[in-house]
Amino acid sequence: MSFDVDYDYDRPDKPEEACGVFGVYAPGHDVSKLTYFGLHALQHRGQESAGIAVGDGDTIITYKDMGLVPQVFNEKNLACLIGDVAIGHTRYSTTGSSHWENAQPIYKAFREGSIALAHNGNLTNTKELRTMLSKNGQRFRSTSDSEVIASLIASFADKGIEGAIIETMKQLEGAYSVAIMTESQLFAIRDPYGIRPFAIGKLGKNFAVASESCALNIIDADYMRDVNPGELVIIDENGLRSVQAVEPKKLSLCIFEFIYFARPDTRLFDRLLYSARETMGVELAKEAPADADLVIGVPDSGVPAAIGYSQQSGLPYREGLVKNRYIGRTFIQPTQTVRQAGIKLKLNPLCEVIRDKRIVVVDDSIVRGNTSKKLVEMLRGVGAREVHMRVSSPPTKWPCFYGIDTADRGQLIAANNEIEEIRQFIGADSLGYLSIEGLVKSTENVRENFCLACFDGVYPIDVPDDLKITKMMLEEEESKING
Repeated sequence: MSFDVDYDYDRPDKPEEACGVFGVYAPGHDVSKLTYFGLHALQHRGQESAGIAVGDGDTIITYKDMGLVPQVFNEKNLACLIGDVAIGHTRYSTTGSSHWENAQPIYKAFREGSIALAHNGNLTNTKELRTMLSKNGQRFRSTSDSEVIASLIASFADKGIEGAIIETMKQLEGAYSVAIMTESQLFAIRDPYGIRPFAIGKLGKNFAVASESCALNIIDADYMRDVNPGELVIIDENGLRSVQAVEPKKLSLCIFEFIYFARPDTRLFDRLLYSARETMGVELAKEAPADADLVIGVPDSGVPAAIGYSQQSGLPYREGLVKNRYIGRTFIQPTQTVRQAGIKLKLNPLCEVIRDKRIVVVDDSIVRGNTSKKLVEMLRGVGAREVHMRVSSPPTKWPCFYGIDTADRGQLIAANNEIEEIRQFIGADSLGYLSIEGLVKSTENVRENFCLACFDGVYPIDVPDDLKITKMMLEEEESKING
């Protein structure tokens, strides 16, 4: 067996989402406040920086900073963001490190006007595009691929804003859901594979777009539909219209949106994710039953599947772990004191529920294995007689290059180890995963509509070898920095 067993407190044992995107066109409304509320609903998709850009017909004003949405914005700075159209962004860095220069929205001024841009996803041809733009005189302030998209649009500005966006989409490879605004218009684009979600909502006579439908709900916008793969949506004083800017490819929505990333009150493929996750637990109980006394879920994302497991198995469901809901993403350096506190800073066991019981613990995924190991140790430490770990997704064996921050393959515990070896490492009495077939069945959709690359290694978009190598080098460098 070969394991990376160093517990890195500041990196959870989960895949980590890239970003949340929101946009609204609503003359006569307080668009900055609407965007603030939308970003609040998307906070789970990125906790490193937040920003809002507003257009009043003549100018674009952008405000962004490092931190959570309520830390960045207050009544005073929101009151300065006045206009008819706005976009917002919450960021978790995948391409480009966590610095202010990489915070979004990205603002770009050029001879014909200006734009602001908010991007969720990851391009796979950033290097080539950046080199081409640099040779043509474009200068970059950040290291993010999002600025590359903005610079491409600027380079085609003589074609008009719609033509510039269409030409840009023809150049882009990889995953992207992007909200773009001028001083008076809102645009939404999505890559031809539809890897990252992007929803459209109607707010009276106006419109909004968001990474998840839950962000539309919070502003009382009615969900209409998703931005289609390869589509350009234009929203302005004439209403909403769309252009099929690039030919759609095989639909490949990231399956981890169903498992973990999106909020349980979000709908994808007209399926409420809470219900889908309950069904994952039902299928998991069928595939990996356990002789136990009760079922608990790892909050929050493991709870619906745990309830489903309980319903199917007949074992009682109890709340056995309490989550500290105010910790957020810590920026405290992982000193020895913090390492010793470890998982207890985020989860605390209910000893009376667990003591002397044979427990089924349901979680949504295991990436590196370190948190699962700590969790099992903690449960045994408070008196659990047996700990049976169940995972409501298949083993994560392959890294993502489309906007999800998974470790390189050498750090994925399931990439080089069998299930029994993983069980021994985390210290559980038994370990069971949901199959790909059971997972897809839970979505009430078909396998062909999803990207399952993290489970089966089949990437819908070719990944250049140099991108794979660069990702590995970045991971190694980050590991050195974190000690």
